[in-house]
Formats: sequence, structure tokens, C-alpha cells
Amino acid sequence: MPPPGFMNSRLIFALVGAGALAFACSPRSHSEASQPAALTSALPLKVAAPVERAPRHNNATTKPEAKLDSHFDVTVDPRAIHFALGVKNVGHKHVELTFPSGKSYDFVVVDSIGREVWRWSSGRMFTQGVQNKQLSTGDSMHAKETWKSPTPGHYTAIATLNSTNFPSEQRMDFVVH
Repeated sequence: MPPPGFMNSRLIFALVGAGALAFACSPRSHSEASQPAALTSALPLKVAAPVERAPRHNNATTKPEAKLDSHFDVTVDPRAIHFALGVKNVGHKHVELTFPSGKSYDFVVVDSIGREVWRWSSGRMFTQGVQNKQLSTGDSMHAKETWKSPTPGHYTAIATLNSTNFPSEQRMDFVVH
């Protein structure tokens, strides 16, 4: 037979352990969780401003940055609207464009209040594999599509390059009479 206070002390230890576990697992804000418990009730800490470091200038190891130039043209004809998106590597470095699927670009037309009225990719199927497009210095990538039989109105065309590493979006307003 255990001593008379032994059962009470086991119960107290079990309750204290359960309370500590509940406290440790309880939700807290990020600011509370990132500070140790002793600091949360202390005076606010002063945080030093980040130190800016001067860039290293070592001409032997400095690599030129990749630079792409994109242009978007909209041509309005009486029976069709023609869209052209061009992307050119204007940098001094080879560029590899990465696309998450076969849909490397898209053209969308919205009306004057922002409602989508036409999308080139609507109803089309695209491969689901990652694709890459290589552009050496001076190389270009072009996409041309046509919206047939548009209704008269004021529109905005949006051209999107769906590259994950060099995404681009351009807009152009136009009127169909």
C-alpha cells in the first residue's frame, strides 16, 4: 500500500505535465512564438537597423545579368484583331525561359468595365510538362494570334508571357468600330 500523500503527488505531477504540454502546443502569434518566454513580459527590445554592405567589385567574377525586352502590338482590322507578342534577349547572357506547361503565352481581351470577353487559350488543351526555351543574345520569341469577329466597343488587350523565371504582362487599349 503506498503512503497516503503518494497518490495526490502523482495526480499533481500529471496535471502539471498536462498543463505544460497544453501551454507549449497552444497557438500564439508569430511575434510571441519567436521570442523566448522570459522576454515576452520584459520591456520592448531595440532592434538595430540592418547593415547594408557594399557590393563586391571583382571584375573577374562579375557576370552580366540576363535582360529581356518584350513588346506587344495590337492591329485592328474591320473583321479581326491581331495580337503579337515578342520577347528578345537584349542582354549579354544566354537566357533559358521556363514554362510550367505548353501554354507559354496567352492573350486576353476585357471590355471597358473589366469583364473578360475573349481569351485565346479558352477551350484549348496544353501539355502539362515543364518546357524550356533557349534564347541566346539577340534571339527572339514571337507569338501571334487573331480574335475573329469582334463586336464594336472599347477594349483592353492583355498579353502574358507565362514564364516562371521571366514572367511578363503587357496591356494595350484599342477600339473596334
